[in-house]
Amino acid sequence: MKQMQPGSAALLVILAATLARLVLAAGMGLGIDESYMVAAAHTFQLSYFDHPPVSWWMELGIQRLTGLHTPFIVRLPFIATFAATSGLMYGLTRRLFSPAAGLWAVIGLNISPVFSFAFGTWVLPDGPLDAFLVGAAWALARALGIGRTEQAATPDPEFWPLAGILIGLAMASKYNAVLVLAGALLFLLVDARGRLALATPGPWVACVLAAGMFSPVVIWNALNGWASFGYQGDRAAGLALHPLRPFVIWGGEALFVAPWIFVPMIGLLIGGLLGRDRRARLLAWLGVVPVALFSVIGLWSSRKILFHWAAPGYLMLFPLLGDWAVRQRGALLLWIGRAAAGTAALLAVAVLFIAVQVRLGIVPGFDAMFPPGKSPTLQAIDWTSFRASLKARGQLDRPGLALAALRWFDAGKIAYAVGPGMRMTVFEGNPHEFGVTTPPQSLIGENILIAAMPGSVSAIEKRYAPRFRSITVEPPIDIVHDGHVLLRVPVLMGHDLLSWPAARR
Repeated sequence: MKQMQPGSAALLVILAATLARLVLAAGMGLGIDESYMVAAAHTFQLSYFDHPPVSWWMELGIQRLTGLHTPFIVRLPFIATFAATSGLMYGLTRRLFSPAAGLWAVIGLNISPVFSFAFGTWVLPDGPLDAFLVGAAWALARALGIGRTEQAATPDPEFWPLAGILIGLAMASKYNAVLVLAGALLFLLVDARGRLALATPGPWVACVLAAGMFSPVVIWNALNGWASFGYQGDRAAGLALHPLRPFVIWGGEALFVAPWIFVPMIGLLIGGLLGRDRRARLLAWLGVVPVALFSVIGLWSSRKILFHWAAPGYLMLFPLLGDWAVRQRGALLLWIGRAAAGTAALLAVAVLFIAVQVRLGIVPGFDAMFPPGKSPTLQAIDWTSFRASLKARGQLDRPGLALAALRWFDAGKIAYAVGPGMRMTVFEGNPHEFGVTTPPQSLIGENILIAAMPGSVSAIEKRYAPRFRSITVEPPIDIVHDGHVLLRVPVLMGHDLLSWPAARR
């Protein structure tokens, strides 16, 4: 039997993984971050509070195109984007190493939980970020003449503008793209031929084009008190010594990427930085800044470091992983194959279980295993029973009635379930995009239904009573799934909002 060519095998992997993501997209509701993204913004803006605009534009665009905002529909652009990312990864790795390495890079990318499961399916800025970063790395390799063949090793300056546009689009997807750009600049400084390239117009044209693609984000921030820049920059704030936290961060990143992928990647990263192979050195420098930076910040920051923030760095290392896998022989190669197959099978089973459990509840009493409000099903379903309760009470279409939550993530779940017909605001903490679209000050004189959690309902009533002409306790609203109450949401009705403190910039 004729052996399948690496390109055909890579395409088969991409198609199979995409099918699994479609099943997952259809089988579960929007998660916390997804609900928030879909619910918080209903108009195209230059940028948004949490992240630059590309991912927001994608979900808004599919809603405008289809007239729908179901989980399956709003996830479609992100699933398609990750399929494109996988194809670009194959192309980049084939150019730098070999078609067989490209196949392994695609396999690794599609069985890495954080990339395949989260970034490949969910409505998150990481999906378009990854596509543009891999495309930018390919264009940069073309511009610098980095490849496995003599022809590929000839610089092609015509690709500098494309590299600039793609890195600009990556930065317009998520802020941490700038860390990969920093790695690219460091590579140009340490690489002899890279320093020669800096004496030509190409890299500077690329920087200008990248800045141009990112300019809507700068303009939005300038018009909104630099709110987004301040919020993101604050993640490194605080001063407290945590000598063990880098190890915790590395452990979390290893689980997110998959341990059998993470361990060789770290070795390949170090080898690329210290070695003379331009291909490995380019990829290592593109990846090292995000991989190293968040671990260093974790030493002193009082803020929580999320494990997926360093993902762009690991993304750049998949071509090295593919080449490493191809070069193995004997028992280690057999182990790599079994680890890849086992990981793929585990992910497939997880996808199928989540989809079927959410839809059919195949594990009896699953939600009863958790304390009230703690079931993971709460994140995997849409809170449609909240909308049903409002409709049954005659409050869904009541003129002059708005919604409020005390936390932005509760607001996201509720606002997505209720739909864009009712305005949603956030009373406490950082309101995120809700503070831009519907600040409490914009609801002066209106009645507001308050989701009074967390905390004591009587204390919350007392806290907000001075803000309203009157406030009353309403019957709670149950979040129900498969006949079980997963969460009971206390509700207050504030009549005629009288005042609200001015927002601090």
